[in-house]
Amino acid sequence: MSATNDLDLNLVAIFLRVVEMGSFTAAGAALRIPKSSASRAVLRLEETLGVRLLQRTTRRLTLTDAGQRYLAEVRAPLGRIAEASSEVAEMGREPRGVVRVSTAPPIGENFMGDVFVAFTRENPRIRVELVVASRRVNLVQENIDLAIRAGRLDDSSLIARKVAVGGLGVYAAPAYLEERGTPRQLAALADHDAVIYSRTGSTWRLHGPRGVERVDVQGRILADDLGTVRLLALAGAGIALLPDMHAHGDVERGTLIRVLPRYGFRGEPLHLVSVPLRHVPLRVKLLRDFLLREIPRRLAGTPCALDQGDGAARPASGRAA
Repeated sequence: MSATNDLDLNLVAIFLRVVEMGSFTAAGAALRIPKSSASRAVLRLEETLGVRLLQRTTRRLTLTDAGQRYLAEVRAPLGRIAEASSEVAEMGREPRGVVRVSTAPPIGENFMGDVFVAFTRENPRIRVELVVASRRVNLVQENIDLAIRAGRLDDSSLIARKVAVGGLGVYAAPAYLEERGTPRQLAALADHDAVIYSRTGSTWRLHGPRGVERVDVQGRILADDLGTVRLLALAGAGIALLPDMHAHGDVERGTLIRVLPRYGFRGEPLHLVSVPLRHVPLRVKLLRDFLLREIPRRLAGTPCALDQGDGAARPASGRAA
């Protein structure tokens, strides 16, 4: 009897993950096993098959010709086994498991917290693991199930569902306005301290009653991160131009006040992004549908809700924020 008749499919699964992640270290982290265990698993698979699948160097791993052929043959069948196993395991039981969600700091800190709390109360056996990062997160390599991203997206291999298009508004802390007064005209902003977001610059262009108007602002503090701009505004450093979604929770708590509410600007779209899968686990479907429903509902009637998304799935394209 051939040794391959007793092939351990776990070894094949580890081999696939090593190839996907590009290293034993990354694969081990994704699978929650030591790097050495991932390396030994691939070595055992090679010994069972009697052929080398990976060419190992100090800098990288590359597939041998045999490895490329083997990968092409086993990837789809093993994926179908995983899908079938997941589907059967979900039948007749309460949804459970971990859903990993990536979001940027301002969104994660100021708007999404209560949304996730509500979801976990409805689904107590599902654990949401948030990856809050300013950097670009690779959904495949970091095992991310869903990502909440603002701006246009540049990876067409992902599925993006537009949730909303937010707006920008002018905000300040109550203490600052008590000390310096509340501007009543757009031109009055030039006489106030501004917290300037470096990407926006010191010339603010806002839609108002007379269309697009501009005002040159001045400030002693400039930052290249919107989360920092928000914190500076909360501290009373000046008036800030912020995405309404970032300031949403602060306005509800009374720690920020929207100034010149008739002025604003259309912001960037907010997308819910995922990797295309033949079978999406039930726990991921539940959170995905919850977010598609709850984000527009909670934004309804606020300045952020300039345009609600339709939730339709489409390939991502364009430039990501």
